[in-house]
Amino acid sequence: MSTEFPIEGKIVAVTGGSSGIGLCYVLLARAHKAKKVIIADISLSEKAQEVIGADNDVIYHQECDVTKWSDLQAIVDFSKSKFGAVPDVFVASAGVLEPPHSNFWHEPEPLEANGYAQVDININHPIKLTRLAIRALLESNKPGVVILLGSTSGYAGQYLVPLYSATKHAITGFTKSMKDAEKYQGVRIMAVCPGIVSTPQWTTGAPAERLKLMEKIAITPEHVAQSIHEVITEPAKYAGGTVLEVLASGCRILPEWNVAPPDVELPAEAVAIGLKPILDVTAAERASHT
Repeated sequence: MSTEFPIEGKIVAVTGGSSGIGLCYVLLARAHKAKKVIIADISLSEKAQEVIGADNDVIYHQECDVTKWSDLQAIVDFSKSKFGAVPDVFVASAGVLEPPHSNFWHEPEPLEANGYAQVDININHPIKLTRLAIRALLESNKPGVVILLGSTSGYAGQYLVPLYSATKHAITGFTKSMKDAEKYQGVRIMAVCPGIVSTPQWTTGAPAERLKLMEKIAITPEHVAQSIHEVITEPAKYAGGTVLEVLASGCRILPEWNVAPPDVELPAEAVAIGLKPILDVTAAERASHT
């Protein structure tokens, strides 16, 4: 690959592009003159609708359920049929943080489900999208970039959100494993791993109260979007397999081995708020057997 990979003139596809980090990157890509930006999401937020209404080069082609591999392939097919080329850049930003419909401690999914929806969204979707992107880029004989949205939870233990943490550990490991795709297939696969971000995952629902206590360490989705842009456009600095930590205190590339803990400490009161419903659930389970 060359020492630069400008976004200008390129086609970008963003899963989860209707809100949060994904939408911020959609706007940033267009600000840097991306030719077309495809939003792939289950639905459109009001803000995303405004963006699409104001910019004909930001497109939402259909409802995209990222747990369905056919919907992921449809992103590639749509780009080829509509623009005559597959996307140059794929950003897998769709993800969930222990949502009410799929989490470890409260177990909303029945035994017959045989799996967690959170795993399908946070692990299966970005890994399958990566495979589809590699195939599409090889068939088009052009280089490309795949960005996976990880988390600092992807290399630390998180008792409050263990399933989410496990899914992000998978992204860290997968990204490092795909380092040589740059050498063999011409596709750079990297992960951007923020800490706490002021997105709807944290500002709505149960985590919102905790976020207020974490304002000093939280970063904005725009901050993360800028890091995504830098990782995409600076191949000399960010090679394939890069896992970039993004915190309010700064950024660092995780080494292959022996990474030190992030320079951040969660407020004890915020942890207590998150811990209470878990202890309530397990106390009730203990009581039911006595």
